[in-house]
Amino acid sequence: MSATASISVRGLEKSYKDNQVLRGVDFEVARGTIFALLGSNGAGKTTAVRILSTLLKPDAGAALVEDASVVEEAQRVREAISLTGQFAAVDEILTGRENLILVAKLRHLPSPGDVADGLLKRFDLVEAGGRKVATYSGGMRRRLDIAMSLIGSPSVIFLDEPTTGLDPEARLEVWRVVRELTAQGTTVLLTTQYLEEAEQLADRIAILHGGTIIANGTLAELKAMLPPAKVEYVEKQPSLEEIFLSLTGSTQAGTHQGGQS
Repeated sequence: MSATASISVRGLEKSYKDNQVLRGVDFEVARGTIFALLGSNGAGKTTAVRILSTLLKPDAGAALVEDASVVEEAQRVREAISLTGQFAAVDEILTGRENLILVAKLRHLPSPGDVADGLLKRFDLVEAGGRKVATYSGGMRRRLDIAMSLIGSPSVIFLDEPTTGLDPEARLEVWRVVRELTAQGTTVLLTTQYLEEAEQLADRIAILHGGTIIANGTLAELKAMLPPAKVEYVEKQPSLEEIFLSLTGSTQAGTHQGGQS
C-alpha cells in the first residue's frame, strides 16, 4: 500500500457458488480523492464494496483500508469507514434530528444534540430537522443518510450507487455533498452505473467488467485510450460513455436503471 493510499486492493476474488463475480481486482484510492468504480448491473461493484467494508470475506486476494486488513483487522477498518448503500437507511417515523441523535448515541459520542444540529446545518436541513423523515423528498433523505454516515468523522466513505432512483435535481444535491466531503479531506469510493456521475465527480475512474478492472485512470487518460473523431475541422473527444461501451463491448447506449451488482 502506497503512503498516499487510503484503500489498496490486490488480486481480490469472490464467487457465489459457480458464479465468479470478482476475478482478481486491483486498484488504489489516494487519500482525499473521489474514486469511481464504474460498471453495469452484475459487474461486482457492490460485492467489492461489501468486502472493503468488512461485510463480506473475499475468497482470495488482499484489501487494506487505512493500512488495516479488511479480513484480519476488521474492527480497525470499521472504525475508519462509513457505508451508504443504494437506498437511504433512515427511520421515517423519526424526525431528521432524531435520526442523527440516535446514531450519535449509538456511537457513544458526547453531546449528540450538538452533533445533530451541526450536521443539519452542514447539509442544509435545519428547517426540515424537526419534521418526520416520511415527509422528506428523495434528495433530502439522501442528504440525511450521508449526514448520518459522517457521525464519528470517518476518514473513508463508501457510497454504493448513492443517486439510484433520484430525480436530476436530487442527484445534483448529492453531487454537491460529495464534493464538499473530499474538499474537507474525506476519501470517497463511489460505485455508479451513471456515466455522467463518474465524469462529473471522480478524480480517477475504474471500469469493472467481467470481474476485473479493464481500465483505470483520470478522465483525460481514459479519453486518450480512444482516437478522437473529427467532424470537419472540430475535434471531438470521446465521452466517458463511449469509452465504457467500447471497452466493455456493450451495444447498449445510455445509462441504466439502478439495481443489485
